Amino acid sequence: MENPSVVITFVVYLLFMLAIGSHFYKKNESLSDYLLGDRQLNKWVAAMSAQASDMSGWLLLGLPGYAYLQGLEAFWIAAGLAVGTYLNWKFVARRLRRYTEVAGNAITLPDYFANRFLDTNRLLRTLSAVFILVFFLIYTASGFVAGAKLFESVFGLPYRSALLIGVVVIISYTALGGFMAVSWTDFFQGLIMFFAITTLPLIAIHAMGGFAESTAAMRQVDAGFLDLFTNGKGEPITAIAIASLAAWGLGYFGQPHILARFMAIRSPDELKPARRIAMTWVLISLACAVLIGLLGRVYLPETLVGADAEKVFMILVGKLAHPVLGGILLAAVLAAIMSTADSQLLVTSSALTEDLYRVIIRPHASEKELVWVSRGTVIGVAAIACAIALKPDRSVLDLVAYAWAGFGATFGPLVLLSLYWKRMTRNGAIAGIVGGGATVLIWKQLTGGLFDLYEIIPGFAASVLLIVLFSLIGSPPATPVTEQFERAQN
Repeated sequence: MENPSVVITFVVYLLFMLAIGSHFYKKNESLSDYLLGDRQLNKWVAAMSAQASDMSGWLLLGLPGYAYLQGLEAFWIAAGLAVGTYLNWKFVARRLRRYTEVAGNAITLPDYFANRFLDTNRLLRTLSAVFILVFFLIYTASGFVAGAKLFESVFGLPYRSALLIGVVVIISYTALGGFMAVSWTDFFQGLIMFFAITTLPLIAIHAMGGFAESTAAMRQVDAGFLDLFTNGKGEPITAIAIASLAAWGLGYFGQPHILARFMAIRSPDELKPARRIAMTWVLISLACAVLIGLLGRVYLPETLVGADAEKVFMILVGKLAHPVLGGILLAAVLAAIMSTADSQLLVTSSALTEDLYRVIIRPHASEKELVWVSRGTVIGVAAIACAIALKPDRSVLDLVAYAWAGFGATFGPLVLLSLYWKRMTRNGAIAGIVGGGATVLIWKQLTGGLFDLYEIIPGFAASVLLIVLFSLIGSPPATPVTEQFERAQN
């Protein structure tokens, strides 16, 4: 697809993103400005940027592709994500916003952990930063793969050339504008994603003759295509499979790029309306993403297999949409990709700059130096993620699932228990991080039987168990730790 209208739409969109990055370039006078926007996000930007950075390219590529192959089984992923989103906004957002401010005005997740548990020897902070680096390299690579597939489709470019273009654009505005540029671009990208994901199903249903005709056609695909308890081939889904799909919701409590939005909102009082905005966006978007996959299986005469199924959104756009509208819809795929990749790069940069460089290497570095170091690490991390993404046959959903499980199990229990359990200790936190992260990394390499269970479940359970065990067998937290906990609850 090399239609001039589509190309022009893409160029205009990319220039707009770069303009936002340039606008915020001179506003970053300190590391807090660059990494957390000095806690000045309003409810709309916080909500939309949190969800846009959450859903990423897999919302328009991975999830429709899964529904295309497996039918309504994809509902279990969508349901798990919807529930996880709500619980995260309901039980984590306000307490984390309050606690990070009380705990030394922490601007990163490792910074919060270190201040929460008075981590004087920096082991907790360092471990947190290392695991963030490991899993975000995988996560960012998934976004780069999705971007390369998009540029392949739109411009007819070779995979590696398409990959390089996407990486350069994302690096440019992220390194320039920092957190506020990322959040505001994510706000606009969230709007574009919502428009695209709600518009394409309507176009497809109209092309098929209406809702009744579309539903009847989907029922003809396979006996179990529209059955919640069978896969796309009509085979029963196991309990392990359902648990694994729904368990995606567990990941929310440990995603640093989402939690950063809670930390950055300008007032805890804005979190409730922000939650309503976020949930409306999420519920509609997830439902439409699954519907796109189901409709695509009916409408497309060719059968897409494996990772190619993740192109169903783009193929439908090419076949059904007017070129001008098609350019906007495909720009939404780019928006989905960029909205997550930029956030991931920034959080990884923050972990390396704030939690390793400033704390261990250059404790007396100036704010200006730290901002430039952070910009440099954005470029370095992107280069490594780009190398991981070089294989064109990588599945976006598989890469996202691995990284999602890693963050969910490594940090999710730690975030929840640190906010709600006064008896939790630093040793418990360290044990939880190591146990949760290591379990995911090891479990992922094992296959068959029980090991087909999504690795986030055993990882999350191991982390909770180790946090509780090591917290109870050791000495209680010091008085300053418990007093700080009590202040954060007020």
